[in-house]
Amino acid sequence: MESPHHPEYEFALLGAGAIGSILGGHLVRAGHSVVMLARGRRAEQIRADGLRITGLAEFITPVETLSDASQLRSAGVLIVAMKTPGTSAALTTLQQADIGAALSIQNGPLKDELLANAFGPGRVLGALADTSGEMLAGGEVVFTRNVNIFVGELSGEASTRAQRIAGALDAAGIRAAAVADIRSLEWSKFAAWVGLMALSVTTRSVTWRYLSDPDSALVLARLVREIGLLMRSLGIVLTDESVLPVAALCAGTEEAAVAAVMRVGREFELKAPAHRMSSLQDLQAGRPLEVHETLGYALQKATQNRLALPLLAAFYHVVAAVDRLRIAP
Repeated sequence: MESPHHPEYEFALLGAGAIGSILGGHLVRAGHSVVMLARGRRAEQIRADGLRITGLAEFITPVETLSDASQLRSAGVLIVAMKTPGTSAALTTLQQADIGAALSIQNGPLKDELLANAFGPGRVLGALADTSGEMLAGGEVVFTRNVNIFVGELSGEASTRAQRIAGALDAAGIRAAAVADIRSLEWSKFAAWVGLMALSVTTRSVTWRYLSDPDSALVLARLVREIGLLMRSLGIVLTDESVLPVAALCAGTEEAAVAAVMRVGREFELKAPAHRMSSLQDLQAGRPLEVHETLGYALQKATQNRLALPLLAAFYHVVAAVDRLRIAP
């Protein structure tokens, strides 16, 4: 029987979409013991064909898959890579498992609170990913962006476990690093993501186009600046280490912020002209949008701190309506 020092699996991936498959596939290929926690058609695809990765990496690898997460007995590291809706219920099925450390690369800071509720704060690390891919209808995953995955203690302390996890990912081919200021990085990424998500869903455009348009860039900059106000009220330091320079967008004039957003748009046009936010991919595929757990969560935090964020509130209701009215193709 496995012990806490010799778990059943080194890594368990909750969610086998694009990012979960990329992470799981690379870890398996590097020789780690991995289990994918997936259900339905996706679980059947993996069992039949393995994890099929193309794009920045080209390989196919078999991997063990569990459709019933409650069957997992232990894992050294749990990585949550599913979409945010339904996370609480999914984590409930894992509470019987002996999890050494847990982290989530989901969008929004709510993920850390959910993991702490499920496994206790001491087992939770912060994490964020500037890594992306797209899963095709046949189950193949196109690996499109490999910039970084940051892992760190939410307390801000350096730790060997964060270094060990980041080192395993990096050695497997997923760029990763352990950092001390993970909470600041998570929230700064979230500030950028809120603007990108809202504009992707409302414009239904590839990323570089709404970043480069002066009107949508203005709206996006204002959204980021509102989240910046929330971060300051929570005592969280803003940083430019994100897909958008969040600290700079919030510190300077509105005109300077718009110009900075448009510069990022030109970079996307040159380097990733076909990039689409995962939120747009979800909308066009008829899948639920991550609205309540992200935009809704930020609004709840603002209300608790008696902070008015009118543009965020407006987009929360617009995107919630889009989510309800979505029509699957």
